[in-house]
Amino acid sequence: MNKISKIFRKKNLKWFVAPGLILSIGIIIFAYTEKPESEDIIGDDFVIKAEMKAVPVPIPKKLSFAGEEVPLNLFYVREGLDRELTLNTYWHSQSLLLFKRANRYFPVIEPILKRNNIPEDFKYMILVESGFLHNTSSAGAAGYWQFLKSTAQEYGLEVNQYVDERYHLEKSTEALCEFLRKSYQRYGTWTVAAASFNGGMGRFDRIVQSQKTSNYYEMYMNQETSRYIFRILAFKLIFEHPERYGYYFKKEQLYPPIRSKEVIVKENIPNLVDFAKKQGINYRILREMNPWLSDTCLMVPPNKTYRIKIPTGNYNSYDEMIREELKKEASIPGESYEKD
Repeated sequence: MNKISKIFRKKNLKWFVAPGLILSIGIIIFAYTEKPESEDIIGDDFVIKAEMKAVPVPIPKKLSFAGEEVPLNLFYVREGLDRELTLNTYWHSQSLLLFKRANRYFPVIEPILKRNNIPEDFKYMILVESGFLHNTSSAGAAGYWQFLKSTAQEYGLEVNQYVDERYHLEKSTEALCEFLRKSYQRYGTWTVAAASFNGGMGRFDRIVQSQKTSNYYEMYMNQETSRYIFRILAFKLIFEHPERYGYYFKKEQLYPPIRSKEVIVKENIPNLVDFAKKQGINYRILREMNPWLSDTCLMVPPNKTYRIKIPTGNYNSYDEMIREELKKEASIPGESYEKD
């Protein structure tokens, strides 16, 4: 019996070994040729699932700006919004930085808008205009809200060798409110009031007359102005629903407001560097806190008063600034954030 078994095993071994070898080779080939679409090889040994996926952004069924309905039923309106929402959703570096900066500056802007009876949605305009940066456009528009020099002066902002109040957040926001009130009174719609800040009231006067409509969504305009409202709406959606558009962060990752006091100035300051040192700070911090100062000196006209901000508290310790901010539970854009 043992002899028969040995003969059987020798003669039939190939029928057991061959399929096993074929199956093993097949598994190896499959492992190296068939990979799920959601995986990627890093180096030689590590396989991880991709965390980021490029998918179409969600478009809401209903949307409004300053209480005025956006007609998303119109194909060019929906597609215009889709363009700007897609661009800004996937421009991660810019949008993340805007979230961080907004935590510092929105608490300054919001009460000014409210005090002037301007809808809060207008705060998103600053994200389109400057992103809180101090850039100057090719046309000469400058400051937080990108006022042209002539328009800034028309609405009470001082612009000269020593002072440029387009870079004064509070004063320039007040000027913006005055512009928007005037435009709203002229056109009867907040949407056109916002767009006219980009395109100018003169241009919109001509459009209303020639195209016989005061409805922004019915107007045929240049590329920049026709995109303007959709860019604002895109930021509104991303900021109001950050997780929906893929943004997660903790409160301590946002830039904290900088506590400050005001020094009232009624006389010339011949040297702002020396002035800063007397206040216990350096010139760089003085300019960071007061970007509207344009020179190393400040000439004060008769009967004129300036208020210069000086940082207080633990501004030299970023970690302490964050802790103070968390204690205050400051207003933060968005509806929910990543938890510890």
